[in-house]
Amino acid sequence: MDEPDSRTRLGVLPAVAIAAVSGVVTAVAFAPIGWWPLAFVGILGVLAVQWRARSRRGALTGFVYGLTFFLVLLAWMTVIGMDAWILLSAYCALWNAALGALVAPLSRLRGSVLWIPSAWVVMEALRGRIPIGGFPWGEIAFSQGNSPMGALSGIAGMAGVTFLVVALAVLTVEGIRRRRFLPVALVSAAVIVAIIVIPRPLAVGGEGSTATVAVVQGGTPGTGMDAMSEDRVVLLNHVEQTLALAAAVDAGTEPQPDFVVWPENGSDIDPFRDPSAAALIDDAVQAIGAPVLVGAVLSTEDPTKVENAGIVWDPVSGPGERYVKMHPVPFGEFLPFRDQLTPVIGRFDRVPRDFARGTEPGVLTIGGVVVGDAICFEVAYDDVFTSVIAGGAEVITVQTNNATYQGTGQPVQQWDIERLRALNTGRAVVVASTTGISGFIAPDGTVQRQLGEGETGYLVSEVPLNTSRTPASMLGVVPEIAAGAALLIGVGLGVYVRRRRTALERSSAGA
Repeated sequence: MDEPDSRTRLGVLPAVAIAAVSGVVTAVAFAPIGWWPLAFVGILGVLAVQWRARSRRGALTGFVYGLTFFLVLLAWMTVIGMDAWILLSAYCALWNAALGALVAPLSRLRGSVLWIPSAWVVMEALRGRIPIGGFPWGEIAFSQGNSPMGALSGIAGMAGVTFLVVALAVLTVEGIRRRRFLPVALVSAAVIVAIIVIPRPLAVGGEGSTATVAVVQGGTPGTGMDAMSEDRVVLLNHVEQTLALAAAVDAGTEPQPDFVVWPENGSDIDPFRDPSAAALIDDAVQAIGAPVLVGAVLSTEDPTKVENAGIVWDPVSGPGERYVKMHPVPFGEFLPFRDQLTPVIGRFDRVPRDFARGTEPGVLTIGGVVVGDAICFEVAYDDVFTSVIAGGAEVITVQTNNATYQGTGQPVQQWDIERLRALNTGRAVVVASTTGISGFIAPDGTVQRQLGEGETGYLVSEVPLNTSRTPASMLGVVPEIAAGAALLIGVGLGVYVRRRRTALERSSAGA
C-alpha cells in the first residue's frame, strides 16, 4: 500500500513548497481575512502532493502544511511569546503529519472520497481531545461560517462540514488525474445547491418565545499580557456600564432586560473573598433590577487552584447558580508539567495557580430562562454545546475575555466560531466580551448587533428562545464515530489489498 505511483514526477522540494503554500492558503480562509473558498484550494494543494506518494512523503508534506497553516492561523499567540506560538504550531502540525502518512496509501484505494475525508475528521476529533483536553482551534469547519456549507453544521455538526470540504477536494484531485472534469463539476454543483436550500437553521420540534437580554462590555486597563494589570479596574468598568444601562432603562431609552451578561473576568476580584467587590456587584444588580451573569475568577479550598466561573447574581437572593469552565486552556489557564517547564520558561511564573476543571455543563436558569453558558475558548469544543442543549438550554451565552489578544486575529476567529455555533445548535448566541467582540447572533448565524474591539458600552436586544433540536445536537459525536469506523474499514481494505498484491507477486515469482 506504500509503493509510489509511477506517474509521480514531482521532487521532494517542489512537493514541500506546494504543501507550505497550501497551508498558508488554507489559513487565509479563516478570519481575519476569511476568504472561505480558499480552504478547499489549500486542501486540494496538499492532497495533490500526497496523492499516491509514499507515506514518508505524505507525513513530511503534512507536517509542512500543518506548520505553515497554524503559524498563520495562530499568529495571535505571539502576544504570549514567540516560543509558545512556534511550539503550539509545531505540535498541531504533528497531527497533520500523521494524517498525511494515511492519505498517501488511502489515495490508492477505490472509495478515497470516503476514506480520506474520514481520516481528516478523525484527526481533528483526536486533536480536539488529546492530550490534556485537546486543542480544536483550526478545524476546517470553522472557516465556513460565511459559506453555504456552514448550514451543514446544524445537520452533521462541525465534522460534517469538514468532511464535505475535504470530500470536494478529493473529488477534484481524482477528476484532474482521470480527466473527468464534467462529472466532478456536476457533483460539486449539486452538493452546493442542495446545501444552499437547507433551512438555516434546520431544527425540529420544540417551542419558541423571546427574552430581552443585555450585554455589557466594560473594557480593561490594558491589552496583551498586561490587560488585567490594575486590580479592581475591570470590575469598576463593568459596574459603571451596568449603572449607565440602569439609568437608560429608568429614562425609557432602553427596555428592561430579563437578564444581563457580563464577560469572563467581568469581576477581576473574587466577590466571595472580598466583601467590597460583592457590594459593588450587588449595587449594580440592584440598580438594573434583573439577574446578572457575572464572570469571575474564584479561589478554591486548594491554594494552588482557582475557578473560571459564571455566577448568576440575583437582585433579591444574591449569588446563586454558577458554571465553572470545563475546558481550561493548557499553558494559558493551567500548566501541564509545571515543575519541569517553569525553570525553562520563566514567563510561566505569570500563571501561579492552575484553573480547576469544571465537571457540570453550563446549564443555568437566569430570570426564568434556561441558558447554556460557555466561556471563551470553549466555543471550539463540541461537547460544551451538545451538553447544554441536552440540558434544555433555550439560548446560548458566551462569556469571554479577549483583552489579551485585542488587535489580533483571535477575537474575529472566535466570533466566526460563535456564528457557526448558532447554526449548529439552532439557538441565539449572546456574547459578552471585556474588550470585544460582544453582541447578538441569531439562530441562522446572522449578526443582529455588536460592539467592536476596543469599544465600551452595553447592548440590549430581544432574542429568540427555542427548545427545538437540530439534527447535529441530537447526533452529538455520531458523525465522528462514523468517520472513525469508515477510516478503520479503509485502512483494513488497504492492508488486505497490499497483502493480496504481495501474495500474487510471490506466486508469479515462484512460477
